[in-house]
Amino acid sequence: MTKRLPCPPAPGPLEAYAAGFDDLFGTLAQRRGFREYLAGLLLPRDRNKTLTCLAGTEPVAGAQHAAVQRLQFFLSESTWDGAQINARRLELMLADPATAPHDGGVLVIDDSGDRKDGSATAHVGKQYLGSVGKIDRGVVTVTTCWADERLYYPLHAVPYTPAHHFPGGKNDPAFRTKLQIGAALARAAKTAGVVFRAVVADCAYGDHNTFRTELSDARMPFVMALKRGHGTWQYEDAFRPVDAARELAWHGPEQSGDWQPVTRTFRNGRTATWWAADAQLDWRGPNGVIRLVVATTHPATLPETSTWYLATNLPRPGSPREAHSRHPAADLTEVVRLSGLRHWVEQSYKQVKDELGRADFQARSDTGIRRHQTLVNCAFSFCWNTWFTPDPLAGEHKPAPAPERGHTTAPPASGGLLAPGHPRHPWLVDALGHAATLLPSLDDQPPARRTQCPAPRRQHRQTPRSLLPDLTNHR
Repeated sequence: MTKRLPCPPAPGPLEAYAAGFDDLFGTLAQRRGFREYLAGLLLPRDRNKTLTCLAGTEPVAGAQHAAVQRLQFFLSESTWDGAQINARRLELMLADPATAPHDGGVLVIDDSGDRKDGSATAHVGKQYLGSVGKIDRGVVTVTTCWADERLYYPLHAVPYTPAHHFPGGKNDPAFRTKLQIGAALARAAKTAGVVFRAVVADCAYGDHNTFRTELSDARMPFVMALKRGHGTWQYEDAFRPVDAARELAWHGPEQSGDWQPVTRTFRNGRTATWWAADAQLDWRGPNGVIRLVVATTHPATLPETSTWYLATNLPRPGSPREAHSRHPAADLTEVVRLSGLRHWVEQSYKQVKDELGRADFQARSDTGIRRHQTLVNCAFSFCWNTWFTPDPLAGEHKPAPAPERGHTTAPPASGGLLAPGHPRHPWLVDALGHAATLLPSLDDQPPARRTQCPAPRRQHRQTPRSLLPDLTNHR
């Protein structure tokens, strides 16, 4: 058997992380492309992380540069399996005690859309896009994310294909709704060995009985949000969730009636007192197969922005179902805690889209889109990997290297733009900034957030160079 050629190493700790995937790539070009793509995603940039940005070339004029074409081929044409890469990424996360999931976390199901013009791109269609808050042309991806109070990371992602892409429309055997994709991803997470206390989702999924039934059939506990005006059978005694909440007794904090105080703790240490209660809505009640839990900041007024209506199959402590349920009982505090963890997925979207460029893909094929999402998730996981890995040079003071002759140092960013120092708690927003500083050989400027008005570029055309180690010498 021919001996493998050595691959040019990635900078800093990225090489040790990338080496864990080498056996899944068949050629030297694939292993090199994997390292170059991740390095480009992790570096701070002042423009969208398109292929020219990842390669460090000019936005339009550099599109034909060999480095850009090499990344394009790696993304869309090269023969490597994105599903295997994602499976290996999850294996590494599950094997690390610092990031391994536990039965106190949640599995978050959600979807997010990105604008894409034209009609030649796979999965594109006119549909609601949460990123812009309206119906527009774009690509929607259904995702799963594991989260607890300490960390969170993506698990799987599958683009949703609108019905007009299929010959038979919605009746085509290959067509799948977002609900079907979400249920399949939940089963995939369970098969991969991810443990969690409950599956959580917003009302776009929780309002559908079929979705909750699929999770119950798969023996998965859930806590689903409902719309306050979600209708049921229109019987004379039927109410909406908000009507069921108004039926609960409340006479003030001193005589709370059916309501119980629940203390919510936020990541900055701040606490807030909410009120929660089990309500009765048709067949959903404290002792039913499905419970209706209402949590709010003010039971008398039930503010729309701070009131949750939750459906869960976790039994109430002390109820007749507790002895026969396959899931441990959950009191009101536990149900509210689990639902609160769902909001971590929104923070996840901010990181993978704004900082790592998930929405900046330049691929039209289904394969290219899925691979780009997988590589972004690998970069996301690398941030946690480096955060929890002890720094062997910690505490050592290194003198700043003397600037090269003729090298022009860029002016410092304005106040508040530079990445902060190491915080006291490992939130991913800080881990991303930490990971950017781990690539000093690729970028000698301090990591900074994107600015609304970046400094104007030089007018003369710059000559692209090779990727490593001078990837970002060209601004």
